[in-house]
Amino acid sequence: MKEKNFIPKGAASFQINFDGKTRDIYFLLLPKLTMLAFSAALEPLRVANQVTNKELYRWYLVSEDGQKVQCSNGVEISADLDLENIPRAARLFVCSGIEPAESTSPKVLAWLNRQRAFGCHLGGICTGAFALAKIGALRGRKFTLHWENQPAFSEYFDGLEPSTNLYEIDKDLMTCGGGNAATDMMLDMIESDFGKDLAIIISDMCIHFRSNNRKALQKSAYSVALGSRNQKLINAMQVMHDHIEEPLEITEIADLANISRRQLERLFQKYVEISPVQFYIELRVARAHALLNETDMTVAQIAAATGFGSTTQLAVRFKKRFGKSPSAFRRGWSEHS
Repeated sequence: MKEKNFIPKGAASFQINFDGKTRDIYFLLLPKLTMLAFSAALEPLRVANQVTNKELYRWYLVSEDGQKVQCSNGVEISADLDLENIPRAARLFVCSGIEPAESTSPKVLAWLNRQRAFGCHLGGICTGAFALAKIGALRGRKFTLHWENQPAFSEYFDGLEPSTNLYEIDKDLMTCGGGNAATDMMLDMIESDFGKDLAIIISDMCIHFRSNNRKALQKSAYSVALGSRNQKLINAMQVMHDHIEEPLEITEIADLANISRRQLERLFQKYVEISPVQFYIELRVARAHALLNETDMTVAQIAAATGFGSTTQLAVRFKKRFGKSPSAFRRGWSEHS
């Protein structure tokens, strides 16, 4: 295998006391993998080494035959290794994409099973959970995969229920829904390995707003409503969008959507899995977050613009959603800008 340079040059720097063992990460590339999800998982590792000027991580790409693998977008990625044994306790992510049920050969599954028996820590990116399910690695575990493929997954694997969250970390098992959720998952891992400050720097370097919440949903509630094609639910959400500064009572929203309150609550529970009140609050908090990021409005002005009676009310809701108060959130941006 050709030697790789794992510490690229860069302008930004971050001091870290580290003289421990480099962590090895392996990515198994399956045919038609999603390039976005794979690169979103890999880049935080590269940035971690770059900003610290230390080899915190090494990464290796594995394919069934050691040859190039074509992504779902037609781009080919070169592999470093074929299916040879990797070190015990190394972390191995299965990277998959479209047509995940057909992307793993018996040879690949046997190799995955062997690495699992050797003590490798497994993970799945995008639809990598299909391969993990086939070798029995998901039984009794919390896991997820891309929302588009979850209905088919449930049909293939009776009794295995993926979560709708961005990513899941269940002890040594790490899975994510793909896309930028892969970055969130890797930032969580990096924070666990080397601390929160480094994770913040890496997030900034990737120009990535970190969710800080693995329980964040992969799809917005509005997207769920559109997918349901239930016009009354869509109408109710539109009414909420149109009345953020001066919130309406739920009964008023139901009336404007030409539906009873009881029916509205049933629709939200069926399709969105939260109450109309919770959705409305989340909608207003999300608007507050956008205004904090994109304007110079004071917190008091933002509270008024999002229908909260006071900065205290906004702060309570905002902290519950984003882990810090609006003022602390804004200070965090200025400190790391």
